[in-house]
Order: sequence, then structure tokens, then C-alpha cells
Amino acid sequence: MSSRLVYVLSLFLIGLGCASVEHSEQPKFNKEVKDVSHTARREDAGPRKRLMVLPFLDSQEGRPQALRDKAREEFLREMNQKYEIVVVDSSDLKMDFSKSIKSGEYDLAAISKQAQQLGVAAILEGKLIDLKVGRKSDPVGMFRQMKTKFEASVRVRIAATRSGRELFNTVKTVTLEEAQVRVGENVNADKLLQSNPELLEKLVSDAFLDFGPQIQATLDRLSWEGRIAMISGDRIFLNVGRISGLQIGDIVKVSDDGDEVYDPQSGNYIGRVPGRLKGTLEVVSYFGQDGAIAVIHSGAGFKENDKIELY
Repeated sequence: MSSRLVYVLSLFLIGLGCASVEHSEQPKFNKEVKDVSHTARREDAGPRKRLMVLPFLDSQEGRPQALRDKAREEFLREMNQKYEIVVVDSSDLKMDFSKSIKSGEYDLAAISKQAQQLGVAAILEGKLIDLKVGRKSDPVGMFRQMKTKFEASVRVRIAATRSGRELFNTVKTVTLEEAQVRVGENVNADKLLQSNPELLEKLVSDAFLDFGPQIQATLDRLSWEGRIAMISGDRIFLNVGRISGLQIGDIVKVSDDGDEVYDPQSGNYIGRVPGRLKGTLEVVSYFGQDGAIAVIHSGAGFKENDKIELY
């Protein structure tokens, strides 16, 4: 074999070796997916109550819909992560909410009747009341220390789905300040608001999130309940499951809806009397996004839409 051929083969083998070394040294990425446990019920806590958040309203026409939608998305995400409640999107109701608006507000009593069938304890209306911006700067000089003040006023109303009655109604104002050095200029407030969409979305979502502790306290006053969604043979499907805090082995009691009671003199609504207890079910597994499968533990006569409560 000629020396030239030996030389070429040597280069070829060295090249293969380098390629294999380079390949073996490439980093390996192991993707790990963890099921965050904020959906599971702690041993010392009861099941999570469901709060349905309606599309945010605005007291002023002309402001972009995207501002309210993005602020609402952030609100849903943060509330589910930080509080012991299940915050759900109202899209599950499959209804035109614009037809339930009267004088710039939702008819919460009418919406409650449908939301209750989904095991929702309360519904929330968020409304953007006002957005303001102002600037203060040094009185003289071409380069001025300037402070921009953004202010958002929002209102939250909460109603219980069982009665349709309003439980909470409060307005809050949140302020953000930004300090910058700018060349002296005249500022149009409306243009300044339009040129800061991300800041405004953050401002509005923070204003609604500031209600978090009060929302939690309001729902803590309500009793937890779910519904029988379907019965198939010996399996009973519930519309609440892992996310709502039910655990395998939990025993739930089943009853029908009691009658509503009104004051005979004033006609005012007093409350709903407890329904007839039908028996108990034992949770044996989960299904879907937030459903559970149960079997009969005691009793009989169960039917769809019967109310369930933790035993």
C-alpha cells in the first residue's frame, strides 16, 4: 500500500473519531414534567370552592378590549396559584353574556341560576372604572426629572349562585409611578395611555388581584358543594374532582335541593332549607379536567343534578 493511500486513510479515521467525540459531547436535555400540587387538597383543608369569573366590563367605551382580556387572563392564573379556590372561566356556560348586562352591570342573579349547575359557589364581575395618567417634572431646565403616575380604579362584585344574592361590592384604586429624565416636552395623557399597553395591562391586573384576600374570605363564608353530572350503571360521575380538592376515598353525602323560603310579611328571601338526604357516595377515581367517579356507599334514589357535600 502506497504511503499516500495510508496517509488518506489515516485522515479519514481521525475524522471519524473526531465526529464521534463531538457527537458524544453534545449536551443531553431531559425534559421533566411535574404535576404542581396546588390542585391537591391539604390534609387540614376542605375542598376548594369554585368561583366563576365573568368577562371584565369597562365603564368607558373606546378602551381596547384586549386590555381587559389580558388583565383577566392574568387574574385567573394568579388567583388559581395563590388562593385555596378554583377560579374558572365563564366560557363553560356557553351563553351570550352581553344579553345579561343591564345599566352597565351583569344580572348576577340570572347568571347564577345557570352557573350553579356547574358546581360553582359564586360568580365574580370585574369592572374597570377609570384609568388616569399624570406627569410632574422640574419647573425649569431642558433636561428634567419627570415622574409619570398611572392610576387604575376597578370594582369587584361577587354573588352566591345558590341565592343569586350579592355578597361583595367594593372599588379599589391602584397607582404606579415611573421616574425618568426627559427632554422638556408637552404630554398628551390619552396618547401616553395608548403608548403603554403592557404597563396598563399589568396595572389593571394588579388592581383586580389586590382583591385576592377579600375574595378568599367571601368564599370561605359559603358552603362547598358539587353536583351529580351523570349516572351509568353502578358508577356515578361528579362534576368536581381533583382540582376541586376531592380525594380518593372521600365520602360525600347526597341530597336534593331544598325549598326556598320567603318572609310572608315582607316577601324578602330568607334562605333555602336543607334538602332531603338520600345517602352517601365514595370517591374511587377521577376523570376529565376536574371530575370524579364515585360508587354508592349507602342509600338509594340518586339522580342527575343532586347536590353533593363532603360528609
